[in-house]
Amino acid sequence: MLIIGIDPGISGSLCFFKDGKIIDLVEMPNMADGKKNKRQVNGSQIYNEIYSRVKDLDKENVKVVIEQVSAMPGQGVTSMFNFGQSFGVLKGICSAMQLPMYFVRPAKWKKYFNLINSAKDASRTKAIQIFPYISEKLSKKKDANKADAILIASFFFETYQSED
Repeated sequence: MLIIGIDPGISGSLCFFKDGKIIDLVEMPNMADGKKNKRQVNGSQIYNEIYSRVKDLDKENVKVVIEQVSAMPGQGVTSMFNFGQSFGVLKGICSAMQLPMYFVRPAKWKKYFNLINSAKDASRTKAIQIFPYISEKLSKKKDANKADAILIASFFFETYQSED
């Protein structure tokens, strides 16, 4: 089974996870949006990243796990709209590709890894502890979003019960 763990948002990541191992890790593809150097997710490239890895697989053997995001206090209206737009693009792409989607709240996967009330960077430390072979790709503080995608995929792998 191929699990695609996704930390949505402009600086998020996609983790391709198979048989308990990370097979690939991709920063969220994005592109310029207008004149002010703002960014938006690049839906075409997200499609290409996912399609290239699932095209030869039975779709029943692919599970897309997206962090279930919602508005947070103190976040601006524009940034929340952009964040929601990114989430919608991901849902639309996976729906169009007819890939099964699952949503997990941050509190649920963070509780599983004992990361509640910890610093944002704690997920990076946890991912390196569990998957030391990926530490090179998690060497910078900004790589916390990659770590989140890894842990979302790993959480699903460890807790998912097949309906069979």
